Amino acid sequence: MAASLLRSRWCQTVASALALATAFWASATHAQDYPQRPVKLVVPYPPGGATDVIGRVLSQQLTLELGQPVVVENRPGAAGNLGASAVAKEPPDGQTLLMGALTSHSINSVLFTAKAPFNLEQDFEPIALVGRVPLVITVGPTVQSANLAQFIALAQSRPGTLAYASAGNGSPQHLAAELLQRQAGVKLLHVPYKGSGPALNDLMGGQVDVIIDTLPATQAFIKGQRLRALAVTTAQRVAALPDVPTAAQAGLQDFELGSIFGVLAPAGTPRPVVARLSAALGAILSRPAVRDSLTAQGAMPAFMTPEQTRAAIRSEVARWSKVVAQSAITLE
Repeated sequence: MAASLLRSRWCQTVASALALATAFWASATHAQDYPQRPVKLVVPYPPGGATDVIGRVLSQQLTLELGQPVVVENRPGAAGNLGASAVAKEPPDGQTLLMGALTSHSINSVLFTAKAPFNLEQDFEPIALVGRVPLVITVGPTVQSANLAQFIALAQSRPGTLAYASAGNGSPQHLAAELLQRQAGVKLLHVPYKGSGPALNDLMGGQVDVIIDTLPATQAFIKGQRLRALAVTTAQRVAALPDVPTAAQAGLQDFELGSIFGVLAPAGTPRPVVARLSAALGAILSRPAVRDSLTAQGAMPAFMTPEQTRAAIRSEVARWSKVVAQSAITLE
């Protein structure tokens, strides 16, 4: 009886091991063949923002690296939630990826809580962190302020009348402007958009007055003198805008903010596929031409492995949970 029971358990163990080995080799074989058709890279914002800029540079390089077209698809809406949620529901086969605005998604996970359409830490498989982006406090052509101190004085003299644009409720632009109001003692009117592109168009047209947006989204307009940069939200000045002071240099202390970006896949994507994509992105971001291209567009290349990216997401969620709690920020 005991021998029969041991034999049965041994057979079950062997069967389980064989099943695991079969699944592993199947996924490994899939990774070797991957991809056999075009890959979709979803950007959850309209064209023109930092996520779109970085995504298009990477998609071109991934096409060469993987031997199949990697096509960008813009799916804006709900502060990035719409496109991200769609990717989370896709089959975990590596054919649909998310060009993630990890700071935005982290903020959303804090602000939306029970209403969030996905769980950032559970519904995605991190592939790689690919870059960091500074924010720039930028005003439109109708605002008569040559520097940040003058803008703050103007806003204090006209409480609630100057409008700030954001890429949507819960976006980094939204929270950055909320923090600016609290730290500078001003009251601004929030006008949310479905991404940086339409927000910047209205800023240049004078429909809104100020935005705290990413450097890739704003620098072309700043250099073309269609918008005026008052300060960058980094500890040091950025090479792309050497004449623009930091917020601290402009008189606003402890105002250091930025965004991180990475590529994610639906949870359950086979590990060999994740490893293939991560290695491809690591190789791409090590190339001087790619790094120079991203830097020229205002992004700071920064590669992290899947494990490091997971830790970075966890840290970002914890950071913004603290900011939201301390600032009593809620969705409008």
